[in-house]
Amino acid sequence: MTASVRLRVLPERYAVSRLDGFESIPAWADGPGFVSISRSADELSIVCPQHRVPAGVTSDGGWACLQLVGPFAFDETGIVLSVVRPLSEAGLGIFVVSTYDGDFLMLKAADLDRGRRLLVDAGHGFE
Repeated sequence: MTASVRLRVLPERYAVSRLDGFESIPAWADGPGFVSISRSADELSIVCPQHRVPAGVTSDGGWACLQLVGPFAFDETGIVLSVVRPLSEAGLGIFVVSTYDGDFLMLKAADLDRGRRLLVDAGHGFE
């Protein structure tokens, strides 16, 4: 059994945005709050507070962001799975971003209360 994970709900609502893979990282992406930028040959994905995303950018907003409070060792297994599983089994859509020290799980803000209950029932705790 994986140890209980402590989670923290970040205060803002987030958006996941998509730009073409050849585009430069836009200035609006940077600033306070959680930000994740990933590039592939096909796309530039940006997760940031939704109020910073300009009109006209391909984006999906209304995400709540839960921080899995780490840090976690790279060889520590099952951390993300233990949080994703109860949400996925309940049919909630999620988006996960990993960083050096930890992980961030996004779920739609409308699902936040239900998601929190599912995670507590699975043995996790919130700050």
